[in-house]
Amino acid sequence: MTDYSPIGDEPSDDLPRTFRREKEARARDARERAAKERAAAPSLSTEPDGRYGGSGPQVEPHDDAQPYIVDMPYPSSVRRFDVPFLHLMTFLLKVVLAGVPALILLGAILWFLGAGLQSLFPDLVKMKILISFPN
Repeated sequence: MTDYSPIGDEPSDDLPRTFRREKEARARDARERAAKERAAAPSLSTEPDGRYGGSGPQVEPHDDAQPYIVDMPYPSSVRRFDVPFLHLMTFLLKVVLAGVPALILLGAILWFLGAGLQSLFPDLVKMKILISFPN
């Protein structure tokens, strides 16, 4: 009989939320401990040394320093965006209808702002557009 631990090392998305949080917390703690150990470790000198065969220090990555595959972004590009015409049309109609109250509100705000400026500064030049029709 195989005894499986509730928090396995294999990546599985079907774990309950509490187990997933615990697993992520343990991984985060391990990364923080590794970062503290790297920060507390003595740094390598940059003086040329015959042991390494090169002019600079040879740094080998530690197992804890490797990035997690889950945390790395996956390169992708959008090649096609397929939306049915009727869905696109209804979405754009909703956008237009949602914009009408916003335009009315913007017009009211600008009108009240202009009326307030005119009452505070009555000497401002007021521009009027006169439309006249010949007889």
